[in-house]
Amino acid sequence: MAKGPEKNTKNKALHTKLLNRKKAKLQEEKKEKALRLKTLVAKINQKKNSNESDIS
Repeated sequence: MAKGPEKNTKNKALHTKLLNRKKAKLQEEKKEKALRLKTLVAKINQKKNSNESDIS
């Protein structure tokens, strides 16, 4: 019984490695964006609170 062609596992491994790298990069960007938003919201809230205390 004849076997089929050998599988190209090297290419598959490289593809998986690239996909994992892409996923990690996207997760890192998502964390950075969340952190930027968090600091921005904190800064805006602080400014808002200082404005309210000046008015009172």
